[in-house]
Amino acid sequence: MSKRHSAKYKLDRAMGENLWGRSKSPVNKRSYGPGQHGQRRKSKVSDFGLQLKAKQKLKGYYGNITEKQFSAIYAEATRRKGNSSENLIGLLESRLDAIVYRAKFVPTVWAARQFVSHGHVTVDGKKVDIGSYRVKPGQVIEVKEKSRSMALVLEAQQSSERDIPDYLEIGDRGFSVRYVRVPELADVPFPVKMEPNLVVEYYSS
Repeated sequence: MSKRHSAKYKLDRAMGENLWGRSKSPVNKRSYGPGQHGQRRKSKVSDFGLQLKAKQKLKGYYGNITEKQFSAIYAEATRRKGNSSENLIGLLESRLDAIVYRAKFVPTVWAARQFVSHGHVTVDGKKVDIGSYRVKPGQVIEVKEKSRSMALVLEAQQSSERDIPDYLEIGDRGFSVRYVRVPELADVPFPVKMEPNLVVEYYSS
């Protein structure tokens, strides 16, 4: 098993949930935590523990975001007008690598950043190779012509594990999408319950 797959499945086990809704997740077979003590009766979790888990789950879901990057995104979410937890989700979903994953250009969030960094994607016709690039509503993200026959692209498009959300408008035979609007929490097709309000509490406490 590759290091990337190992890390992904380790997070699933640690959270006790199938974060990405994938059929191969070990949680589908064993819902208890990892290690020799994983099957012990769970003790009551403190408020801080719940907040920490919510933060780890949301941060981990996006695959390659460091703690420094994630806390910076939170800081911007709180600076913006409106609900901080909704702002946090909107900022995360506006990342280019997140949109590449949502558009089903690649099969996993882990592959999305690598796909972007290797120069397979354009935004409004210009190559962008930074996964954290913030896409604005109305911009069009497209897989380069020469990259469309790649095995992982074809695998992702043929997968029935997830659907493309309605804040992305599909075009050009599924190889391009237009970012229609910044989504709210209720719009995002998370396979598990995400609690950005607890993440805000974690950082503000």
